[in-house]
Amino acid sequence: MSFQIIRNDITKVYAEAIVNTANPEPVIGGGTDSAIYEAAGAKELLAEREKIGEIKPGDAKATPAFKLDAEYIIHTVGPIWEGGSANEYEILASCYRNSLNLAKELGCSSVAFPLISTGTYEFPRETALDIAIREIKAFMEISEDMEVTLVVFDREAFVLSGQVFEGVDAFIDENYVEEKMQSEYMDEEEGHSRSAELFGSAVSRRGNRFLSNIFHAQESEPVSKDGEVSSAKGKKAKKTASRKDEKAENAEDLFYVSGSDISEDVFYEATECRSPLPDGDEEFFRYRAAERSLDDVMSHIGETWQESLLRMIDEKGYTDAEVYKKANIDRKLFSKIRSNPNYQPKKITAVAFALALELNLDETKDFLGRAGYAFSPSNRFDLIVEYFIQNGIHDAYTINLALFDHDQPLIGA
Repeated sequence: MSFQIIRNDITKVYAEAIVNTANPEPVIGGGTDSAIYEAAGAKELLAEREKIGEIKPGDAKATPAFKLDAEYIIHTVGPIWEGGSANEYEILASCYRNSLNLAKELGCSSVAFPLISTGTYEFPRETALDIAIREIKAFMEISEDMEVTLVVFDREAFVLSGQVFEGVDAFIDENYVEEKMQSEYMDEEEGHSRSAELFGSAVSRRGNRFLSNIFHAQESEPVSKDGEVSSAKGKKAKKTASRKDEKAENAEDLFYVSGSDISEDVFYEATECRSPLPDGDEEFFRYRAAERSLDDVMSHIGETWQESLLRMIDEKGYTDAEVYKKANIDRKLFSKIRSNPNYQPKKITAVAFALALELNLDETKDFLGRAGYAFSPSNRFDLIVEYFIQNGIHDAYTINLALFDHDQPLIGA
């Protein structure tokens, strides 16, 4: 079981079922429909399609695939975009839902989709992508052994926007710059980069590296280790932010910082990176102390990567299936991992399970380290994954969209 996104011509993709964006009537339409008829053999395919007759929008029917490298063609009728007032969203969702269920009924182990209705039917591509991902994810959470591929014909057909995705490029750029500055201005005697001066001498290299990835130096708002903020402005930010934090059981577990004076013996994890004050003039940043204590670290010395994985699955109360599905990992691969305490994963597999377990950045680094891996500031894949972890986003489907957009390998695919 896995989900992937690729750039290709869907008529050249292998899958047991190829999904076609069909015309409601048994005639050859334009776009993807025309391309599939031509590649499969128009005469033979049209004769089979005529046996089915009319297909209602949102429904799905199957024919043989003829000359395509597939067993079946699943014909689904997407909605024509009319501004969103003609039930287009639900019809499009039904196309994916019904096509996936039909592929399952046919016993298919793999199915490939185009981005339905985004061609001649002019459905907005970004919204269509959101619906496709939502329906595929929902299906795969309850299904086993199905490989689903979303085939995007060209870069223009793939649209991402929103604050989360817009932050990826900036995060990559900032980290490349920071890495270059640190290598150029490293103080060999002290072992600190000059950029540490921006955030206060109390910040360790590791702490400064993490924090400087998230916020720029502003005027200092000192924060003590117990979470108390010294200034009135800082206290106001703390009060505002604590009301917004639905997960916090105790406001004293949160740290609100805008600058320096952070104790170096505490690891920090971003829960929501930016919490603006009511007047909107400044941004304050909220950190929860990482849950791993020194005792936690010492008690697990010597654990293999596999032993660490299985322990955390139990500690977090997950089932095996929940974890490997969230990791976008095949059940057979997970079985191999479970049966071998010394299993050596690929880095992308280790990252996939770190996301599935919803580990914070410190826990993720420790988890990867047990397999002999580390994040690199010169690796775009690493930076993208680190960006999402720092922003509290662990969903492999969401992260894969950003990875695909940056031409990086996908989680679990």
